[in-house]
Amino acid sequence: MRPDGSDALRPRPGTPHFSVAPVTCQTADIMKGLILAGGAGTRLRPITHTGAKQLVPIANKPIVFYGIEAMADAGITEVGLVVGENRDEFVNAIGDGWQFGVNVTYIPQDAPLGLAHCVLIAHEFLGDDDFVMYLGDNMLQQDLAGFVRKFDLERSAPLAFGEDRPPAAAQILLAQVDDPRQFGVAEVDEYGEVLRLIEKPADPPSDLALVGIYIFDKSIHDAVRAITPSARGELEITDAIQWLLDHDYRVMHEVLQGWWIDTGKKDPLLECNRVVLETLQPRNDGKVDGTSRVDGRVVIEEGAELVNSTVRGPAIIGRNTRIVDTYVGPFTSIAADCTIIDAEIEHSVVLERCRIEGVHRLQDSLLGRDTEVIRSDRRPKASRLMLGDHSRVEVE
Repeated sequence: MRPDGSDALRPRPGTPHFSVAPVTCQTADIMKGLILAGGAGTRLRPITHTGAKQLVPIANKPIVFYGIEAMADAGITEVGLVVGENRDEFVNAIGDGWQFGVNVTYIPQDAPLGLAHCVLIAHEFLGDDDFVMYLGDNMLQQDLAGFVRKFDLERSAPLAFGEDRPPAAAQILLAQVDDPRQFGVAEVDEYGEVLRLIEKPADPPSDLALVGIYIFDKSIHDAVRAITPSARGELEITDAIQWLLDHDYRVMHEVLQGWWIDTGKKDPLLECNRVVLETLQPRNDGKVDGTSRVDGRVVIEEGAELVNSTVRGPAIIGRNTRIVDTYVGPFTSIAADCTIIDAEIEHSVVLERCRIEGVHRLQDSLLGRDTEVIRSDRRPKASRLMLGDHSRVEVE
């Protein structure tokens, strides 16, 4: 029974979708989803000392929500979420998934032992069904539904691709990158077949890097059981896919259309926030006084208040946030319950319950929950800081 008293799944209300217009995808038999959210997020410390990186917001919506919505838009209603020590945080944010139109099953991972290890521990949930595997901190512009449809079409009509060729066991999403030496790289043939995968090659055979979106059939379970840990002690999904290739299974690929961003570091996260804000439709559900000005694509959520301030979009102001005598510049997301007074801020992400006062020209910044940034009038003038581990501050 759902919180509204019904048994029906229904979409999450009131939040903009990241992917393009929702699409209903008819899957062959059943396809499940597996979202990986068990990593420690070390590259986003200190933000991730107190929270999961996949729950850091982009345009005031947690990153993992975009992946769940993409699954729902592709017609996938059974989603497994691999989680680590932050399981309770995910449960509080997502629940059982009813608001997204999916059923979420939580799959605990005691330690981040590799992407193939996630498949290994999710076998009970996945069974023998085909499934999409999606890295929970990835953001991409491309519609997931089309990627799923291509695999389903090939699986349901393999003869269209050649009478002597069995259906594909896997499909991977690739992106052209400037320096493929930093990625897992695929070598493909002219027919779209993957020939081999190479992890961070010194002499790359192509510029096609693995994005982190995969589709597998049940053959992958044999692969993840057969491989051994890599030099870094993890079961690598590239090794599992290579095992499929070595045992004459077919692996198809598709080249990404549009942008792809790994949000695991601050600067890519801010860039992702920028491109997503540019897709928002303006809306004002708050209060804007007569001396304030709102320009461009701006979302002001319920309970937010602008007093003698300017907000220049694209930007989003979270619910119950109060902004006074302040300039909020483009590409800024300010979360709920913040207070910003006599400040200037742009191209930044500010999480819940922050207070910023008397600080001018704050930009390219990521502020964690319950942060205070306040200009002091004490003499002598000095910078007074209290920073956690792995912090970075630039002072002029």
